[in-house]
Amino acid sequence: MDILITGGTGFIGADVVRILLEKGEKRPVVFDINPSTKRLDDVADQIEIVRGDLGNFSHVLSIVKQTKPRVIYHLGGMLSVPSDADPAAALRANALGTYHVLEASRLFNVSQVIFSSTLATYGLGIRDDIISDFTLQRPQLFYGATKVFCEHMGLFYKRKFGLDFRSIRYPSIVGPGVKTPGVVQFTSWVIEECAKGNPFTFNVKPETRAPVMYFKDSSRAMVKLGEAAPDNIKMVNYVVAGARPIASAGELADIVRAKIPAAQINFEPDMELQAILDKLLLPIDDSCARDEWGWNPEYDQERIVEDFLQELKQNPQRYN
Repeated sequence: MDILITGGTGFIGADVVRILLEKGEKRPVVFDINPSTKRLDDVADQIEIVRGDLGNFSHVLSIVKQTKPRVIYHLGGMLSVPSDADPAAALRANALGTYHVLEASRLFNVSQVIFSSTLATYGLGIRDDIISDFTLQRPQLFYGATKVFCEHMGLFYKRKFGLDFRSIRYPSIVGPGVKTPGVVQFTSWVIEECAKGNPFTFNVKPETRAPVMYFKDSSRAMVKLGEAAPDNIKMVNYVVAGARPIASAGELADIVRAKIPAAQINFEPDMELQAILDKLLLPIDDSCARDEWGWNPEYDQERIVEDFLQELKQNPQRYN
């Protein structure tokens, strides 16, 4: 039990678990407030699942003391819309939960923590027409505020205690079975709803371009970052890009219609949301990730839609 994955039954976490098993890791431990094995149906007998709350320090201390992992993949937490709706819960799950993981790592000599951050750490005051690792972080969403705080806690633990902390700032993650609302979840929902034969209405303008990454790329990126040689890690907190070129909402709709001719897709923009997204949805320069640990996504927008539909067909039990 050398590896602990928080949020390991979730969207990215379950695929991180699957990759680690393919690489030969033995019985990784999954720590999650939701102990469902639905997304892990094919590997449930090869892992250990422990139910626990990141916001409860005793839960985190107990699992880290018990497992003594060499690496923690820290993916647990609340997403953007729930965080804005309940800031107190988000503070507990995201900020305090990450502090608990970092402090438990210090106390029980965990070597490495790989953290899942977000492009939502950016927001106001972006003066360039691209987001890079050097762009000013002034988040508009409470979710982003908790995540940027977590990044800086990680940097502190790296400097003060020598913890090998690394993180990825993800764009919108696309994949089947997404239930939790998010400001750009239309990137997943349009594919899934149309596959089910349901009409779908975008709440953004057709020209809106949301940077996206397929969930299989996102899990691969996290494992790849963890495997990189320590001497190569200079930036520590990394922006990563996924599909290139970035498809507009209108172009995504056209790809879905091409794969599902009966798809019914409309646009009814939410102008308040649009105003926020217009400040956030910029192209990404992830040259540091590419140069320092060899990041390169495998899925463009068309391949995302194709594989997404194949996943729904082959593994429907995981995404209902």
